[in-house]
Amino acid sequence: MLFNNNEILETIQMVKKENFDIRTITMGINLRDCAHPEIEKLTANIYEKVTTKAQDLVTTANKIERKFGIPIVNKRISVTPISIIADACQETDYTSIAQILDKAAKEVGVDFIGGFSGLVHKGHTEGERNLINSIPQALATTDKVCSSVNVASTKAGINMDAVLKMGKTIKKTAQLTADKDGLGAAKLVVFCNVPEDNPFMAGAFHGTGEPETVINIGISGPGVVKNVVDQIPDADFNTLADTIKRTAFKITRVGELVGQTASDMLKVPFGIVDLSLAPTPAIGDSVANILESMGLESCGTHGTTAALALLNDAVKKGGAMASSSVGGLSGAFIPVSEDQGMIKAAEVGSLNLEKLEAMTSVCSVGLDMIAVPGDTSSETIAAIISDEMAIGMINKKTTAVRIIPAPDKKVGDKVKFGGLLGEAPIMTVNKFNSNKFVQRGGRIPAPIQALTN
Repeated sequence: MLFNNNEILETIQMVKKENFDIRTITMGINLRDCAHPEIEKLTANIYEKVTTKAQDLVTTANKIERKFGIPIVNKRISVTPISIIADACQETDYTSIAQILDKAAKEVGVDFIGGFSGLVHKGHTEGERNLINSIPQALATTDKVCSSVNVASTKAGINMDAVLKMGKTIKKTAQLTADKDGLGAAKLVVFCNVPEDNPFMAGAFHGTGEPETVINIGISGPGVVKNVVDQIPDADFNTLADTIKRTAFKITRVGELVGQTASDMLKVPFGIVDLSLAPTPAIGDSVANILESMGLESCGTHGTTAALALLNDAVKKGGAMASSSVGGLSGAFIPVSEDQGMIKAAEVGSLNLEKLEAMTSVCSVGLDMIAVPGDTSSETIAAIISDEMAIGMINKKTTAVRIIPAPDKKVGDKVKFGGLLGEAPIMTVNKFNSNKFVQRGGRIPAPIQALTN
């Protein structure tokens, strides 16, 4: 990939003044050959493989940062879903597996390790049941481990037994980390149509169709997009979309360069660039602010969903032309606690849970980093998950829920996680319950559009 002088100067401008960075370089590692019926041997195999395969990941990323002058904010690892690796294990408590993943992540110096995961959209194996039961304690006793569970798909429908179970799991995970505002729940996400090459946490895992190891890149760039939108305040929608497309192309070109370079240096196949605009709590690095620059007084007001749809589509169209392989989630993230503009919109009352749900029909993921009162019931959490899964199932897209029932917090309070996870106001939840609905059990059938074979 050749860069001309103008592109290099533009990249320097994006980094210095517009908060541009590579949000993550994520190494995927296959752990299927680590399986063993004895837990001690299984954990030893996992530790050995992760620390061997990823031993040069952080130093390589640091070299790339210095070479190109582009910050790489997070270095991460994703592994084969642990429910698969541990299925033959005689142990039923997988907490020690999470702890060995945490130890390995600290040894190689990465920020997060994802893959304490299970796929249960049509039902549970014993391994998946054990994994879900282990999640609360696993996330409460580790620092860097992230967990995800896929409970629905367009082909399979929604596993409502799993949805209800995850409502209870999220609640318990938050309670076990009450001293940290329920931080454990911020490292746990529930999916519909989960992608197997996602470099972003908390949902990253190494899919069964992936190679032995792989490098995936997640880019950022809300500040860059906002800057170009600010420069055309009176442009029509066609011009606006075209401008965003061109900007997304430039951003993705940098991600492609970093990915290809890391692949060459590590001698690991290059997988995908995830096009998602990933915000941070920093001023000027907000997806909400992009939408407001389009003409909305505050994110969440009428027109927000349409503005987000335009943004998401333009980012995908521009980015797809700049990379040899696009994957993951790819679009625009709207995590409340991680986006300064979303935080402000929630605080002033223009953005509520219902509007966020509507926005997820056109965004990259779903209800992300939402803090709700600590007394929110597990059934209500399950009902919120079921709504989001339905949006993903019907629209043939990935949707997810990362919700934090913050212990001892109520509307008007805040949770503070720090770093990229940021802080969030406690949002109001509908006071009427859905208990009887989510307790019915079974599966919500797949939609008719699932019959595409």
